Amino acid sequence: MRTATTKSIPRGSRRPRVLAAASAATALAVITLAGCAADEPSPSGTSSPAKASPTQAAATTAAQVSMKDPWVKAAKSGMSGAFGALLNTTGSDITVVSATSSSSKRVELHEVTDVDGKPVMRPKEGGFVIPAKGSHELKPGSDHLMLMGLTKAVRPGDEVTITLTFKDGRTLRFTAVAKEFAGGKENYDSGMKKD
Repeated sequence: MRTATTKSIPRGSRRPRVLAAASAATALAVITLAGCAADEPSPSGTSSPAKASPTQAAATTAAQVSMKDPWVKAAKSGMSGAFGALLNTTGSDITVVSATSSSSKRVELHEVTDVDGKPVMRPKEGGFVIPAKGSHELKPGSDHLMLMGLTKAVRPGDEVTITLTFKDGRTLRFTAVAKEFAGGKENYDSGMKKD
């Protein structure tokens, strides 16, 4: 029967090797955990950093959703509309639930529907859904952003900043350029029931 032989290691040289091995194992575990956290899917099905700050979340959404060719209707006072194409690069639907702008007292998400043969503009129930890997167009006579109570005249060439808020609380800020547009002849229905 053979007996195992061990090589004698001097006491002073054994300890640094054990500490170096332990440090390497700890570093590898930290890197592995950090990698898992970064790739963990969020409830909406998109990858996002664990416990992302509001700034990181906004940056993530900005990378996932964008506004293409945004513009607003020039108007002296009252109301104006904002239009463009919302693009979603994620694998999940994203819903716009509200919007704000410093150029108006409030912004409403609107749709235009046919009521008794006449186009009627009204608040969009449930917001705008941007399909996964798709787009949602905001255009005159259809879904659009309605700037209500303009704080100043919006002249052709002016830039209007608008911030969209998504269902998950994240936001997208963009700038739209004003241009002349006659617009449709829609009637406005605030969504309030009349008695």
